[in-house]
Amino acid sequence: MVVSRFNAFITERLFQSTLDGLLRSGANKKDIALVRVPGAFEIPSAARTLAETKKYDAIICLGCLIRGDTAHYDVIVNEVTRGIGQSAQETGVPHAFGVLTCDTLEQAIDRAGLKMGNKGFEAALAAIEMANLKQAVSEKQVSRSARNDKGAKARKAKSVRASASKKRK
Repeated sequence: MVVSRFNAFITERLFQSTLDGLLRSGANKKDIALVRVPGAFEIPSAARTLAETKKYDAIICLGCLIRGDTAHYDVIVNEVTRGIGQSAQETGVPHAFGVLTCDTLEQAIDRAGLKMGNKGFEAALAAIEMANLKQAVSEKQVSRSARNDKGAKARKAKSVRASASKKRK
């Protein structure tokens, strides 16, 4: 998990719910790594650094951005979203997007555990689902590759037998 310290009163709620979701789904606490970053802008860089190690089945990104009176919010929202998506695509490691982008503090509070559930829990479930999907697809590719290798070996053996048979005639 990569968790922003900025707006910690929200991101800590997201973190606790994410952890709860992972543990309820059977994850071992010792297998969960936590990295804290100063703000949402730093989330993509930390997520990419973790993903590039290939040690993690998924990366869960948690943060909270609340619109202010300037265009700064829009710039940060766009860069964080783009950076997380790009990291996921380029590393092949699933990234769950648990970064709240809210107009008001009330919306953030609602999404971190009140009226609208907790988006951290949802991010945990999304990460698990995508990690399982990646594993299932990888296993199918390995299985298909193994079948193709067996088929190629069988064709080669048949060709060698046919060639030897022709030489004997």
